[in-house]
Amino acid sequence: MTLMEPAADRKRHGKHYTPLDLADFLATRTLSRLGASDRLTILDPACGDGELLLAAHRAAVALELDAELELVGYDLDPIAVTIARERAAAAGVPVQIEQADFLTASRNLGAHAVDAVITNPPYVRTQQLGQEFAQKLASEFGLQGRVDLTHPFVAIMPKILRPGGILGLLCSNRFMTTKAGVNVRRILQTDLTPVEVFDLGDTRLFDAAVLPAIVIAANERDTGGLDCPFSSAYEKSEAVPHAGLSLFSALVAETDSTVSHDGRAIAVKVGRLAHSSTPTDPWRLAHASGDTWLSSIESATWKTFGDIAKIRVGIKTTADAVFIGKNWESRSPQPEAELLLPLITHDDVAAWRVGEMKSMKVLYPYDLRKPKRTLVDMREYPGAMSYLESHAERLKGRKYVIEGGRQWYEIWVPQRPADWAAPKIVFPDISVAAQFALDESGAIVNGDCYWISVTDIGSQELALLMLAVANSSLGQRYYDEVCGNKLYAGRRRWMTQYVARLPLPFPDSDATRDLVAAARELVRCADPEPGLLRTVDTLVEAAFAAGEGSAPPPSEGTLF
Repeated sequence: MTLMEPAADRKRHGKHYTPLDLADFLATRTLSRLGASDRLTILDPACGDGELLLAAHRAAVALELDAELELVGYDLDPIAVTIARERAAAAGVPVQIEQADFLTASRNLGAHAVDAVITNPPYVRTQQLGQEFAQKLASEFGLQGRVDLTHPFVAIMPKILRPGGILGLLCSNRFMTTKAGVNVRRILQTDLTPVEVFDLGDTRLFDAAVLPAIVIAANERDTGGLDCPFSSAYEKSEAVPHAGLSLFSALVAETDSTVSHDGRAIAVKVGRLAHSSTPTDPWRLAHASGDTWLSSIESATWKTFGDIAKIRVGIKTTADAVFIGKNWESRSPQPEAELLLPLITHDDVAAWRVGEMKSMKVLYPYDLRKPKRTLVDMREYPGAMSYLESHAERLKGRKYVIEGGRQWYEIWVPQRPADWAAPKIVFPDISVAAQFALDESGAIVNGDCYWISVTDIGSQELALLMLAVANSSLGQRYYDEVCGNKLYAGRRRWMTQYVARLPLPFPDSDATRDLVAAARELVRCADPEPGLLRTVDTLVEAAFAAGEGSAPPPSEGTLF
């Protein structure tokens, strides 16, 4: 029997129960790291329907662990606890399952009391936890920044695992690459030692839209230099699967392969976890061919995108239905046209150019002449004020806006009003391939995109060079090697922290100057020739192959 409840409730409470084959894989990889012992205590601190505890028992039998097993579980959900107990009883597996909040109960658990922890902890983000509760967790468990419920579950592991004990962690793969994931990376790198990592990517092992990862880690400090196997699995539609190889066997193989899984071709890449001296760096899969290539690019890198300019996310209203839309003339009360401004969304952006915008507008109550957020005098816009007041209940419910010292009718993140008029690079936050475009319309950028002001860049030639590298095959490969944050069906996340790492070649080579000229032509082309796009790829390769230069400041000029 499995636990069924509405998908919205599962998402809100972070409940994504573990499929049987994935549970068996996790349990086997975890318990195979345990040595011989007369008695083994195995804990699941968020056991749900009990699948991982049952998998741990199956793995112990298969691995011929002759020790007396003590299987212990905790869960807050009384229905889940009942189901877990019933399933264990039906299977003849002795378990001890408590209906309790493990984070609270763990205070009474003895230090180093557990041989292994096998867990799929709830993934609940700060927005759903609530700011006050998230801050309390951060304080109690020594966490920083944005906290999700996975973080304290991982933070407590060094305390409860015995020396040499093993953690088998199944969670969202976001922790490996995001800024918020520093909490987990820090614990796994400094307090524990990862011994196996599996990025399960878009394998769709869960019903929910979550990209999972597995980390097997030992409660010991690495003394011999990190040497941790790392495998990743992502769809590659053009690849031909190897016959007779399953996803889980491919993950622990010694070479790359492609398998058929869920009717799709999944490319499994095998390497090592790239060593990083700081948890702020994303985790990435080190691969012999990739590392050699990266070394050559980095030796020929002049600066990164982050060195050149600040990368900003677009506006965040936190009430899009009120502030954003089409057909504003049909809304009542009717806001004044002066405050209804064109809005660039991900639908408008393609590589090189922002296309014809889809008539999306935003009610933007800020003075466009001021570099910092400055509200217009709403007494001069009675229609807009009346419209906002008609949505006052929803807008005033955004307590974080008011607590941040704002008026209740403000946009949460309006960005820099005076900068919208200047030319800017715009790109969507999610896309399969890079879509970095030049915008000269003066439009505002929505929160599903990022933007870089050419004013911040300081040089039009540098802006064109950034466009060329970002839209090139080399730029995309660099992203995949260094960041590699993919979603379903090959979609990539183009977030500030990733884009900031993209490299720029030295600007004083002939190849770079030719590249800038080609990029200038492309931003002017509504329908670029494929040959010109191939030329850009060739010139980007040549610019990095040119190696180091003296890199004088690029000259100014009218390029757009």
